[in-house]
Amino acid sequence: MKRRCFALDLKDDPELIRAYETHHQAVWPEILASIRESGIIDMEIYRVGNRLFMIMETEDDFSLAQKAERDATNPKVQEWEALMWTYQQALPMAEPGEKWMPMQCIFKL
Repeated sequence: MKRRCFALDLKDDPELIRAYETHHQAVWPEILASIRESGIIDMEIYRVGNRLFMIMETEDDFSLAQKAERDATNPKVQEWEALMWTYQQALPMAEPGEKWMPMQCIFKL
């Protein structure tokens, strides 16, 4: 099992942040199925201010590229991603089109 961590910002608007959190209290079943089918064992998203931090526990052979390919052909995932993007904004250092950015582990006990 591997741990992967990512960061992303939300638009700094309290109403949009509340709406984003509400969506994540009732994630669509098709989205949950897509996450599990891709080899993600566990996923958590944390928030401080408008910054999000996502922790994924994945199977050893999990591939972000393969997940992205499957997601690109899944209309429900595309609908969810479009909806989420109304609340999200890229980190300042993100490349065009880049959303969740991988984080580098700098300390481990």
